[in-house]
Amino acid sequence: MKLTINDVTHDFEADPEMPLLWVLRDILDIKGPKFGCGVAACGACTVLVDGVPVRSCSEPVGYVEGAITTIEGLADGDKLHAVQEAWLAHQVPQCGYCQSGQIMAAVALLDEVLQPTDADIDGAMTNLCRCGTYPKIRAAIKDAAQNLEG
Repeated sequence: MKLTINDVTHDFEADPEMPLLWVLRDILDIKGPKFGCGVAACGACTVLVDGVPVRSCSEPVGYVEGAITTIEGLADGDKLHAVQEAWLAHQVPQCGYCQSGQIMAAVALLDEVLQPTDADIDGAMTNLCRCGTYPKIRAAIKDAAQNLEG
């Protein structure tokens, strides 16, 4: 099989029914997407496929078409993505486990809606955070939106 992940093409062998998450983590050693629930409910495994958030724990690798971006592919060299910068500025993570998926979902939202309302954020950010950092997530997304526009 062949996939382009973070602008690098990878050739590998895997069962087409294997979840994308396990290909990323176990075969390609890309550890940013996390296993949380295994049923696409929590979002810790969120990656972008052609800019669309996908819960990689339940997406068979054989069904994936398009360029994949993981948290490792957001930064441009030493320059963090505006969402990553806002996450740090607002000290969003507590345990941090869900945060790569949260960030990927936020990036997808801001690619679609540059100045999201609270309702836009609530509708797009369906990832679960056991630490309850939702107010900080919302503030970071609004901050990132301003930085992306400016």
